[in-house]
Order: sequence, then structure tokens, then C-alpha cells
Amino acid sequence: MLLVVALSACSLYPDKNIDPAKNNKATFERDAIECAQSYPEAGSGVHVRQRINCMKLKGWR
Repeated sequence: MLLVVALSACSLYPDKNIDPAKNNKATFERDAIECAQSYPEAGSGVHVRQRINCMKLKGWR
């Protein structure tokens, strides 16, 4: 069950930025690290949803 949740969360993780100037690997990695630091791992897995929402706020879709 946990594996299914983990795999579906990975497929929902945004990887394209709406701003073409920011749509590159370096910006993606920087934003992903910032979101990961803002929302550390939680035993319940809620951190994954929070990180995805954080990335969406930064323009990633």
C-alpha cells in the first residue's frame, strides 16, 4: 500500500516551470531543495503533498 502511495506521489511531482527562463535543471533542484527544507519528512507522508504544493507555488507544473 505504501509503495502505491509513494509511486503515485512521484508521478504527480511537478517538473515543468511556467516561466521558460526558470525551466531548467538548476532552478528545479534549487526549488526542490528549498521545499524539502521547508517541509521535512514526516512519518505520515504528508510532507510529499506539502512539497508538491510548494513547488506549484514556485511555478512548477
